[in-house]
Amino acid sequence: MSDVFDALAHPVRRQILKLLSKRAMSAGDIADKFDLAKPTLSGHFAVLKAADLVSTERQGTTIIYRAKMSVLEEAVAGLMAITGRKEGR
Repeated sequence: MSDVFDALAHPVRRQILKLLSKRAMSAGDIADKFDLAKPTLSGHFAVLKAADLVSTERQGTTIIYRAKMSVLEEAVAGLMAITGRKEGR
């Protein structure tokens, strides 16, 4: 779980997840949304993948990223348990 929170600590990675929560996107489409070097974005993708927050699918030379919402939901549930709050509250 600490990998998830480490991944969520960076604003670029949170923005990537926000984009992916709406739809699956190619690495190139995501890169177009940021003014960052491709190696920098690749590093962010690697952190998100290592934390199991995204899944990837290769389509020819294109990599498609999808958010794994179940992992995000588990992290939120863990935080709510720590704070003693219940969902929908």
